[in-house]
Amino acid sequence: MSSSTSSSDHRRYAAVAAAAMLLSFAGVWAWVAAMPLAYLEPEYPNWRAKQMLVERCDLGEVLVLGDSRAAAGIIPALLPAKTTNLAVGGGEPIEAQTILSRALRCPIPPRLVVLSFDPTHFATVDLFWERTMRFGFLNAGELAALRAASAAVNDRSVYEERHTDGMPSLVRDWLYTWRFPPYFFASLVKGGGFRRWARNQQILAEAIASRGHYGFGIAEGSAAIAAEGRLRGFRPLPVQAHYFDRILAALQARGIPAIFVPMPVNQSTARATDPLVWDGFDAWLTAQAARYPGFHRAGPAMLAWPDQWFGDGFAHLNPAGARRFSALLGQCLADGCTGDAPLTAWVVARQE
Repeated sequence: MSSSTSSSDHRRYAAVAAAAMLLSFAGVWAWVAAMPLAYLEPEYPNWRAKQMLVERCDLGEVLVLGDSRAAAGIIPALLPAKTTNLAVGGGEPIEAQTILSRALRCPIPPRLVVLSFDPTHFATVDLFWERTMRFGFLNAGELAALRAASAAVNDRSVYEERHTDGMPSLVRDWLYTWRFPPYFFASLVKGGGFRRWARNQQILAEAIASRGHYGFGIAEGSAAIAAEGRLRGFRPLPVQAHYFDRILAALQARGIPAIFVPMPVNQSTARATDPLVWDGFDAWLTAQAARYPGFHRAGPAMLAWPDQWFGDGFAHLNPAGARRFSALLGQCLADGCTGDAPLTAWVVARQE
């Protein structure tokens, strides 16, 4: 065999091997893009359920927007009007504004929006790339809007969070938006490629049936100190404040009232948290209410409940605590707590 023939065979083999590798990678990429329920962690179907409810314009009269404490603690079935809980784990004003903007495109908008975030989701960065973008919660246009807003307020804390892959920002954005497989490698390995499919389908169905409610900790009490205990004073990140302002402005423009409902924290967290956190958060919310006449508050920024009502170290209400809180919120809403009623009295009287 001549050397030229051998060289030709090697090139042909290399070309075939490269083509096989490219086809295999393309197949994996297609699977990652098309089948997130098959491999992503169980938190994903809960997020997807909320997107689906909005896509169907199945909103009801009341929308809940917020973080995981609201997702776990507000049970739509216990409220007096048809309610959809769109709060998500690690949710910040960015996620809330994104899903609200989609909901407001529906033919029949909600008549009330309940907002509930703990102070850490204004003052710190949480799980934007790890969860929000990996779960496909923002599309390319919404991510571009975040990029522009971050530049406008000179705060890239969320947009550039944990940006350690060496990719230019615009390239990284594109890769996340189109579900580049390496960003999902850990989930693919843990999920075995498809082993989470049946369980995630069940979670999805349950989350839709519960109108977005899902729980976290189920312990019969927790004395752990939650994230507020690590804050020193309260100062919202400019980009989070910007998105919260966009929420209130959009609701004000549509004539939809909004109420800020504080979720309880356990007494251990209340005692351990710097008083300047609660004072600063309270003052900031008061300033927002002064700017937007349709925005009201259901009591003080901090609501402390006994440790027995919490199910984990993140101050998530356990099932009993969620039922208790939802029943009280339902009573407040039925009594018209979005108007000029003594909201503080409603909350403070129920802290025991």
